[in-house]
Amino acid sequence: MNLTSFQKPSRYINHELNAVRKPFPVNGSEGVRVALAFPDVYEVGMSHLGMKLLYGIINSSPWASAERVFSPWTDLEEYMIRNGVPLSSLETGTPLQAFDMVGFSLQYELSYTTVLNMLHLGGIPLRSAERQGSSRQFPLVIAGGPCTVNPAVMAPFMDAFLIGDGEEAIVEIMETLRQCKLNGESRESLLRELSRIEGVYVPSMHTKGDLIRRRYIADLKRETYPVSPVLPYTSIVHDRINIEVSRGCTRGCRFCQAGMIYRPLRERSPEDVVAIAVESLKNTGYDELSLTSLSAGDYTHLLPVVKELNRRFRGKRVALSLPSLRVAAVNQDVLREIRTTRKTGFTMAPEAATGRLRDVINKDFQEEDYDRALTVLFREGWISLKLYFMIGLPTETDEDVEAIQAMAMKALRIARKEIKKPVNVNITISPFIPKAHTPFQWFGQIAPDEMKRKMRFLRDSLGRRFKYKGHNEEMSLLEAIIARGDEGLAPLIEKAWELGGKLDAWTENFSFSRWQEAMEQTGIDGPAYARKEYGRDDLLPWENIQTGVTKEFLLREYDRALEAGKTRDCRDGCIACGLSCTPGTETGEIAAFADLSGEGPAEEALPQNAKIRVRAEFEKTGALRYLSHLELTTAILRAMRRVEAPLDFSKGFHPSPRVSFGPPLSVGVGGESEWFDMEVFIPFEIEAFRERMNRTLPEGIRINRIGVVPLNAPSLSSFLTRYAYHVRGEGPWTIQDRDLIVQRDNNKEVDITPCV
Repeated sequence: MNLTSFQKPSRYINHELNAVRKPFPVNGSEGVRVALAFPDVYEVGMSHLGMKLLYGIINSSPWASAERVFSPWTDLEEYMIRNGVPLSSLETGTPLQAFDMVGFSLQYELSYTTVLNMLHLGGIPLRSAERQGSSRQFPLVIAGGPCTVNPAVMAPFMDAFLIGDGEEAIVEIMETLRQCKLNGESRESLLRELSRIEGVYVPSMHTKGDLIRRRYIADLKRETYPVSPVLPYTSIVHDRINIEVSRGCTRGCRFCQAGMIYRPLRERSPEDVVAIAVESLKNTGYDELSLTSLSAGDYTHLLPVVKELNRRFRGKRVALSLPSLRVAAVNQDVLREIRTTRKTGFTMAPEAATGRLRDVINKDFQEEDYDRALTVLFREGWISLKLYFMIGLPTETDEDVEAIQAMAMKALRIARKEIKKPVNVNITISPFIPKAHTPFQWFGQIAPDEMKRKMRFLRDSLGRRFKYKGHNEEMSLLEAIIARGDEGLAPLIEKAWELGGKLDAWTENFSFSRWQEAMEQTGIDGPAYARKEYGRDDLLPWENIQTGVTKEFLLREYDRALEAGKTRDCRDGCIACGLSCTPGTETGEIAAFADLSGEGPAEEALPQNAKIRVRAEFEKTGALRYLSHLELTTAILRAMRRVEAPLDFSKGFHPSPRVSFGPPLSVGVGGESEWFDMEVFIPFEIEAFRERMNRTLPEGIRINRIGVVPLNAPSLSSFLTRYAYHVRGEGPWTIQDRDLIVQRDNNKEVDITPCV
């Protein structure tokens, strides 16, 4: 297959550093093969921490293997269908239907048609009943992820759901699958055994009255964290090392599903955070590190951990970033620490622009907190800020919407006061989507026309001064329809897929008219699901799933929202949500952070010794010929970081290594003699560097020659003026009077002599 015919060939070439390729069969007949399937394209799925966790845990077993499968983009899918190529894993090219288990990650509702599409491309019947009633052996199809707290919509398509944390449950699921396979038990017996595992919901085995308790782990264990993640070639959505410093949240924002379903709060020890950072950077060569959680600013040990990471990586120019912070959590000391290497953009999520509406949603900041956060941020030198707001929240008025512009203008005024240079303020607006297991699950979504009116007002009022981004209103409506759906919505998902639905979260693929046609053909009123207001005593479609947070607590929060009443952070005292948190370990007082200043060597700034210029010739062959020039340079630069090359860096706001490459070859063209120059400090052992690089470079890239050139030697772009090409072809082609004639797919003959 010639991957140059498709967008981003590096999505499909495999051969990444740290990928695990186990021979089959794994440990004989008792081996279990799992396809970890993410229902989106490579660069989205490769950013997901959950897949990395499960990939590492499964592959650590001597009798199990995990391989990755992503959705192809539409151009490759068309080729696969036309040529009868099944959807297969990256690691070994095994078709999806040949695995023992296929595990989907349900991160967002608009991926559901893609799940069906991947099953179809993999040769697996869509519905669980079809697989169970078939004489053929099909994989167990299971789903996990946050969307499984309302499994009803996808229940007809899944054999089982894992509700909650997967680190421990996946081991039990794998062992059950292994034993049933060894004993030759039926699919029905396997599903019955799986239904006995805590946190596993099997629709065909559990009755309507069965309650499924969410599975969660008490501790975030260091040994299960992926410190050698697969290193992609192409740029992915979160292209950095992400360290989960905590799981769960104590703030209790009433619209936030994650804040409810990931309770209780569990924090990773600061020693483990630092150790994971050290190992991950060493094993990947990344130059950016992000500390992630639902509320990173509330991590108890944030400031000392950031200081320790800066101390250790002072000379390596590792940028440190934090995800969106609560307004009240913006801290000057933390900002000063994370700015030391380079400043990335900064994100805050006020969500609502008036104090009254912030009280309704239980968002914990006042106007003075907002003013202070902006002042500190711009004073410390940031010039790029993103602000996130929601519209359509319960009890919202036009005054609440109009106040968004006032908050945005205040950010500009404070920026102009604190710094004398242009700033970028980006405003993102998302419609509110009522989600299961939150205090707002009883509310409906506002009408589509009202949603569009408010979005249009904000686009017109903000677009002149700010970089405005509004979420697609029809996508938000569809997300609400699916998020609040029951099993009766499954035919709509299937019909939308039959009409061509897939990758619906991508605007270029999304078609609401397709979904409207599916509604007409199935007779299902989708918007009725989105706008429906549930009564206090109504049985909700997702009530068979028990997250640990009680319905009584959610109703109390629903009532307090209508009164615009605040609920305290549960660190300040138990709020009786239903989970039994143990003070001192989860949401209570946490032990004082031990001083890490004496632990581990500090990475001192590199000495400014004399430097030399080194020129290297390398080859790029095999599947890696499909790398773009940027992807190739990134792979080599990360290898240099892994071998700790003493590179010189440019000056300025974003220092970059002084490494330059020769003229790029086209994607798909292998290179036997390509070049790069690098400026390094001495002492520098040239041959030792070449050997270390060749040990860590991916298969297909190799440095052949290396030597020193004068610092003032001509640049590679002037030194290399042409490439010599070796052209091979499978035909049909002929030489006629020294002309090279190629026959194209449409049987037309073309003279390509002028191109050669």
